Amino acid sequence: MTAPQYDVIVVGGGPGGSTTASFLARDGYHVLLVDKARFPRDKPCGDAISGKSASVLRELGIQDKVEEVEHLPAEGVVFSSPEGRVITIPFPKDIDPSGIKNSKKYNYITSGYIVRREVYDNILFQHAKGQKSVETIEEFECTGTILEDGRAVGIRGKVKGGPEQEFRARAVVGADGALSRVAQDVGAFERDPEHWVGSYRSYWTGVTGMTKDIEIHFIEDVLPGYFWIFPLDNGLANVGIGVLESEVKKSKGTKREINMRKSMYKVIAEHPMFKDRFANAKELEESKKGWILPLGSKHRKIHGNGWVLVGDAAALVDPFSGEGIGNAMVSGRLAALTLHEALSAGDVSERVLAKYESRVRAELDRELQMSYKLQKLGRYKWLLNFVIRKAHKSEEVRNVISQMLADREKKEDFGNFFFYVRLLLK
Repeated sequence: MTAPQYDVIVVGGGPGGSTTASFLARDGYHVLLVDKARFPRDKPCGDAISGKSASVLRELGIQDKVEEVEHLPAEGVVFSSPEGRVITIPFPKDIDPSGIKNSKKYNYITSGYIVRREVYDNILFQHAKGQKSVETIEEFECTGTILEDGRAVGIRGKVKGGPEQEFRARAVVGADGALSRVAQDVGAFERDPEHWVGSYRSYWTGVTGMTKDIEIHFIEDVLPGYFWIFPLDNGLANVGIGVLESEVKKSKGTKREINMRKSMYKVIAEHPMFKDRFANAKELEESKKGWILPLGSKHRKIHGNGWVLVGDAAALVDPFSGEGIGNAMVSGRLAALTLHEALSAGDVSERVLAKYESRVRAELDRELQMSYKLQKLGRYKWLLNFVIRKAHKSEEVRNVISQMLADREKKEDFGNFFFYVRLLLK
């Protein structure tokens, strides 16, 4: 067996991979971090950076770097119902979104930021690249994971235009996104349309009515998905649409056939809430992008002999909001912690790395499952109308929803029948 050149190889330099590499470097491990792109690079996304992400940034000591670049603080969320009612819910302050009471370790903030991924991901990647024990290769296409006796021992791939190379390590981290090459090679990839979302987005200038709130609109033509408008720096707006893959497939050949791109432009051009706001807006042609997201509503195996998966490669995207950055960074921190323990003990077996999966499930699963319930509730037009109608009339209901958006335990009320009974009485 060829001797390992590195302690860990991390495939993918996005938030999950760069976070993993940075934490491993803290413990002095020799890490190779590879990515198919050259940074800075764009990544299609809603560009919202949650309070959960901000807590990991603080632990890495780089939150100030995000605050130094062009960004907007996310102050709240605007919801609209299929019947057209609109409510604004401010994000509460000083709520720990982990659900851990009196947590001081991660110093959570609730609001988070809105930062273009081209900017945000580059901050994380450059921080990892700057660590003494981290080597990086950009524009490197990983063509396969090297498996020996059922254990991941390295990767093969090539720099753009170059010959194929092999790199060996004691462990491999798959942080290479939704269609992860590593996940496919180790048999951990799955494409269940009930747990994948298709999305389309582009950037616009000149959209009127923008605030520092993110906007999520439940519009009849795109249910059970939603249309969003997120404010960005310099007057830009991130505008997009997301719908479950299963719903897109079901709609084919019907009168309500869903085409992500066409549906988004129809909303912009024809919907009474938006046609005036976009009347003089201009779309940035190069920003038009579609992508897919694997949701955390269905468990996949995310560890094995010599390997772990983080972020989108581990299918950890929030089923309701579609946000994956925070969970990618949290999983990266947990992957580094578990790999440190395993490497220190000289044992990166599936049995030892099972602790990583247990930690991820313990920290993220409760919220992911509640978000899945919210996603399913969002398929009922009458229920969306009912909740937003009540919130529109009552400041008390708006305050309750604000707390529920920030607190895991309170969020569970969304799936509780008696919560809706109480709303009837307000």
